[in-house]
Amino acid sequence: MQIKFGTDGWRGMIADDYTFTNVRRCAQGFADFLNDSGYRGESVVIGYDRRFHSENFAAAAAEVMCGNGFRVWLTDTATPTPVIAFSIVEKGAAGGINITASHNPPTDNGFKVRNEFGGAIDPKGLIEIENRIPADESGIKRIPYEEGLDSGKVRLFDPAPPYIQQLHSLVDIEKIRQAGLRICADPMWGNGIGWMPRLLGGGKTTVTEIHNQRNPIFPGMKRPEPIPPNINVGLKAVLETNSDVLIITDGDADRLGLGDEKGAFIDQLRVFGLLAYYLLEVQGRRGPIVKTLSTTTMLNKLGKIYNVPVYETGVGFKYVAPKMLETHAMIGGEESGGYAFHGHVPERDGILAALYLLDMMVELGKKPSELVDLLFSVVGAHYYSRVDTLFEGNRQEYEKRILLANPTSIGGLAVTGLDTTDGFKFSLEDGGWLLIRFSGTEPIIRVYTETTYQDRVEQILEDGLKIAGVR
Repeated sequence: MQIKFGTDGWRGMIADDYTFTNVRRCAQGFADFLNDSGYRGESVVIGYDRRFHSENFAAAAAEVMCGNGFRVWLTDTATPTPVIAFSIVEKGAAGGINITASHNPPTDNGFKVRNEFGGAIDPKGLIEIENRIPADESGIKRIPYEEGLDSGKVRLFDPAPPYIQQLHSLVDIEKIRQAGLRICADPMWGNGIGWMPRLLGGGKTTVTEIHNQRNPIFPGMKRPEPIPPNINVGLKAVLETNSDVLIITDGDADRLGLGDEKGAFIDQLRVFGLLAYYLLEVQGRRGPIVKTLSTTTMLNKLGKIYNVPVYETGVGFKYVAPKMLETHAMIGGEESGGYAFHGHVPERDGILAALYLLDMMVELGKKPSELVDLLFSVVGAHYYSRVDTLFEGNRQEYEKRILLANPTSIGGLAVTGLDTTDGFKFSLEDGGWLLIRFSGTEPIIRVYTETTYQDRVEQILEDGLKIAGVR
């Protein structure tokens, strides 16, 4: 089978297309890419999540990298994606492999690659890796895992201490620990397990953690994605524990979800706005903002208010990370709840994002719902929603239908423009937008909107589904 990398690496169904042979094929393609890029004989970092067999898939990737002359730093336990990314920089490695399917369903696993900066490899580089993946296992070079350990070519290591030291350099964790906050943490059975208690326990702040055991079927949720309805148990726990905030990390802890003190979800576009406002107003920082076209225009408004440039990219950190490096951006992020920060690594970090929001609560003396009110007092109220729908037939026919629709209004708002950089993004007269995109890995049409009119959200989405031809 031909292996193709989507918005963030390759993902497949375990025991169907996601097999040990195919993982090794991917590793061989990455090894050849690194060797051809001048990194022959250097080191790579390999980490993994808590999904079924992830540690063994990681060991298989290590065998191949060793077989191609690389020294391997293999995490000694399931490790959050941002910690793996930081380890690449901390170890001076040529790049990294992460065995994770992030927020995909429990049937899946994945293979992500990162560059020497700990960030996503750009689309051109991903194509080069794909082109180097051998057609079958006869093209794979490998040495047995135990031999790699015995020879020292594979070294197990604990990546946590240097990463934690990095966090302390970026935010005053002790201040949060002593602030007396009541935090409910939901790591969604994934790699975030134990991190909030480890960082913030032992002081006046208390952390109640739920879903904090390894369980690859992710009970009670369709997938470990930090959005409703997957987080409903966590939101209920906020009320039961009288917590001030709900911190949610996805399966590999690179994405963040947020619940307020009333047990209400704060959507990821508002979280992005809060993080940018925190950096600009509370920390007093200045620098570019990088956003995907599927996320909030609140960032554009903040850019104008604080006189910082805002750059828009296609969807996926394979676009965001390179743009952050190019522009020395202060923050970069996307609609799915992933945010990266200057002075760190150009990789989504749900743990650091959570600490920044907790610091914002402490510094301003406000609870999450009050922070949203504060943000809206600066940029105006914004309302967001998204619908994912399965489609049948030829994608090109749907795309042609969308282009031919040429709507003059959507949800009762005049259409002011169309951007086809990544999908079909219709600009609306209130400064809001409707986006229709196709999943890169599944037969799914995604319809998103953000508008300043709360009572028009559902109609905009309904019109979008009609334009896409799935209504």
